[in-house]
Amino acid sequence: MLNPRHLMRAKRWAQNPPSFKRLILLAAVIAIALVIFGLEHFGFWPDWATAERLPRRF
Repeated sequence: MLNPRHLMRAKRWAQNPPSFKRLILLAAVIAIALVIFGLEHFGFWPDWATAERLPRRF
């Protein structure tokens, strides 16, 4: 469900679009995240960079 806050943010985005540099930055961040996800998914992510889960304490 769409929150009214999201609608207001979309309205501001449409009225004052971000600069080209900000769009490039956003695209670069998304691309880096997708590359990291792909590396981890296909098993190329090193074990030393993977966080270990700790047992939950109650």
